[in-house]
Amino acid sequence: MNIGEAAKASGISVKMIRHYESLGLIKEAERTTAGYRLYSESDIHSLSFIKSARSLGFSLAQIEQLLSLWADRDRASADVKALATEHIEELNIKIRELTAMRDLLADLASTCHGDNRAECPILSGLERDHSTVDM
Repeated sequence: MNIGEAAKASGISVKMIRHYESLGLIKEAERTTAGYRLYSESDIHSLSFIKSARSLGFSLAQIEQLLSLWADRDRASADVKALATEHIEELNIKIRELTAMRDLLADLASTCHGDNRAECPILSGLERDHSTVDM
């Protein structure tokens, strides 16, 4: 199938398919004599795998590792679990950071009158350096 059909079948945009190919996440597509890319069912399966991994927030480097493990039938499931466990911890850190940001912004918003006055505790709060806030 051509790249447009592959995009439709995998749910990944044409641009991202080209990007993944340029990064080596998927093998370089076969080409027609006219130079058009051709994708197999196996390629679509790999693209769908990448899409699933991206939806879980895995980085491209992690996806490269996952693809390698996926292709290796002699892999140890412990290797896959270790990668997933590491990603879970990264997500937990992001959750804590986002929660701290939300809480700080909610505190600033709660002190704002939200009326016609020029004084705004939100803007005053943003003038302060919050990079040391415990996240």
